[in-house]
Amino acid sequence: MTMGTRKTGEFCWINMLTPQPEQARAFFGKLLGWTYVEIPGLGHRVQVGGRDIGGLFDLDGPNTPKGTPAYIGVMVKVESADAACAKVTSLGGKAKPAFDIMDQGRMAVCFDPNGAEFDVWEPKKGHGTDADSTQHGAPSWFETMTTDVDRAAEFYSGLFGWTPEKMPMPGPQYTTFKHGTAYVAGMMQITPQMGKVPPHWGTYFTVQDADETAREAVKLGAKLCVPAQDVPGIGRFCGITSPQGVNFHVIQYTR
Repeated sequence: MTMGTRKTGEFCWINMLTPQPEQARAFFGKLLGWTYVEIPGLGHRVQVGGRDIGGLFDLDGPNTPKGTPAYIGVMVKVESADAACAKVTSLGGKAKPAFDIMDQGRMAVCFDPNGAEFDVWEPKKGHGTDADSTQHGAPSWFETMTTDVDRAAEFYSGLFGWTPEKMPMPGPQYTTFKHGTAYVAGMMQITPQMGKVPPHWGTYFTVQDADETAREAVKLGAKLCVPAQDVPGIGRFCGITSPQGVNFHVIQYTR
């Protein structure tokens, strides 16, 4: 769980690209309590408890390449976006050229060696979220599904200094990443039973009651892609696809 401005090497922001952004704002507002601040001509900042957590943008906007799927992008804070891009390439990943976001910071879109997309953020005036991740609706966990866990572990360890730890859990092997003493992310192997799932990063949002959130999501027109289930010692979670096609998870923590 995280409070305060995120440190270098930690997830600091999310960006949602969705069709029907007005309807999406209404859905997430009702389900997760999100509020919004308009960014004129661009989209909206998303807030939880009056604190920014990310952005919400129109998938069909002029700046989005055609064929881009609806998704929630994740962003990791770095000291230098350009240096991070060079490191990504040297570690076997791919990076698009870094660019400035006005006076807020410098970012780059990157891909790990297995193809999972993520962004890096070099802060200037914009330091990312400082929201309390224990609040209802706040992002609190990030997870990559991948085709090669060993290759991904080596990549993220080299890029961000994360330490991978294999967790003793039933079912498919689960790996967590630590940054210093803090757990920052998880990782799972994509299995044949999962179908044609591309490597990707996913986001979990804190909720007070996972089952009630699942029921409310369905009432609001969403679909459950992962039924509510327990993770021993951690909490209860489920996977949801918004009415606009955005996949995400919610989690009710037990500690």
